[in-house]
Amino acid sequence: MPQTVFPAAGTMFTPSGFSPHLASTCSEADPEEEESPKEARGPGACLVDGPPITSASLDTLIQHLVPTADYYPEKAYVFTFLLSARLFITPPELLARLCETCIKQQQLDQSPLDTAKVRKFGPKILQLLTEWTETFPTDFREEKMVGLFKDIIHRIAPCDEAYWKTLNQVLQTLNQKLAAIAQGDESIVKVNASSVSDKLVAFKTKPPPIQKDMLSICNDPYTLAQQLTHVELEHLSHIGPEEFVQAFVQKDPLDSTQQPCFSDQKKKTTNLEAYVRWFNRLCYLVATEICMPAKKKQRAQVIEFFIDVARECFNIGNFNSLMAIISGMNMSPVSRLKKTWGKAKTAKFFILEHQMDPTGNFYNYRTALRGAVHRSQTANSIREKIVIPFFSLLIKDIYFLNEGCANRLPNGHVHFAKFVELARQVGEFMTWKQIECPFETDRSILHYLHTAPIFSEDGLYLASYESESPENQVEKDRWKALRSNILVKTKELKEHHGS
Repeated sequence: MPQTVFPAAGTMFTPSGFSPHLASTCSEADPEEEESPKEARGPGACLVDGPPITSASLDTLIQHLVPTADYYPEKAYVFTFLLSARLFITPPELLARLCETCIKQQQLDQSPLDTAKVRKFGPKILQLLTEWTETFPTDFREEKMVGLFKDIIHRIAPCDEAYWKTLNQVLQTLNQKLAAIAQGDESIVKVNASSVSDKLVAFKTKPPPIQKDMLSICNDPYTLAQQLTHVELEHLSHIGPEEFVQAFVQKDPLDSTQQPCFSDQKKKTTNLEAYVRWFNRLCYLVATEICMPAKKKQRAQVIEFFIDVARECFNIGNFNSLMAIISGMNMSPVSRLKKTWGKAKTAKFFILEHQMDPTGNFYNYRTALRGAVHRSQTANSIREKIVIPFFSLLIKDIYFLNEGCANRLPNGHVHFAKFVELARQVGEFMTWKQIECPFETDRSILHYLHTAPIFSEDGLYLASYESESPENQVEKDRWKALRSNILVKTKELKEHHGS
């Protein structure tokens, strides 16, 4: 049976459960230590010849974002600043500042316009705003954002009517993206109480209820691993980069404002939270499938099946499903089934478990992840491009980066070196999430994964005790209490339906 202890599935993503040995990747002691300009190719690389920005006032950083007739900020800087600026200024306020500066610098409020100058500036402001809409489309859900966009183009359009055509194309693409995001929000299956069931735990002396199981839906490990990859990539596709910043936003004590930028609006981390629920659901689904069969031989067969599914997930590069399966098999109601584990062939499981061992800050996993990333970068097929990280660890890394460094330095400057590292981690994720799943969908399997009832923790323990009797007095007492509790619930349910 499994030995490695993993975090409980239900608390895997809460900051309080994060590994304390995960070191910060950023140091406040010497913010000037940075790569040389030639090496700084990631987000936040230098804007012009000279050292990369490590800290600056918010006004200075905004000024670096503003294009002119002869200057355009590096794409890496644009992503880094747009990602992190929302901690200090709301997107509408930032865009208003940007447009105000452009109008002043380019004298767009005067007549007549300098046509030659505007024609050099126009394509650059269009490019910047297009990048903004492509990378952070949800910022433009607010009408004010679109209004500011239209206003700045309206000012330069007299110099070239093509700007209107470009604006309309950008807005059309933006609306399509926002519609797809809205549809995705609606299509995400909300795992609620109706999918958590204890009534499926029938006492073994009675005929089992008619209930499908995974093996009756899909008995091929590779096929199930493919469908799990579909679910993972679907969830990833909906997560915007800004959600990683908004997930950990908090009041900066060095900020002179009284409230953080998100105090007047709900933190928009819906998709990130939905992905967390999916991970936890898969953990419990695996545990449910193992604990449900009445016979030891069947339970062992399910264990072996999920071991093979986990191995296929590893081969695909789907580390999140892999970890969810391992975590489900390590839940106490499953790991205590010694007779069942003794009948299963588990050599492959311990190899996979070793790959996801938390020792050394998940050294083995991080090594495997680097291998998958290299394969993706040199891939000859879409299948080889798939990289689905163990999401809990990605969140932990970002959390400790956020906790380990202040957003501002003591002199009030924005600690930009911190956000360069944040953008590097989020930017890497953005590359992975854009991969389209190459596998054909199987709707029956996907439907089962999303809707099959799962046991609660108490239901899992009860099923486990029914499968293999309690070994000590503590387990016997718990078993008795659980049986009594389930019988009371069943009686109440019958009375409710009868009334």
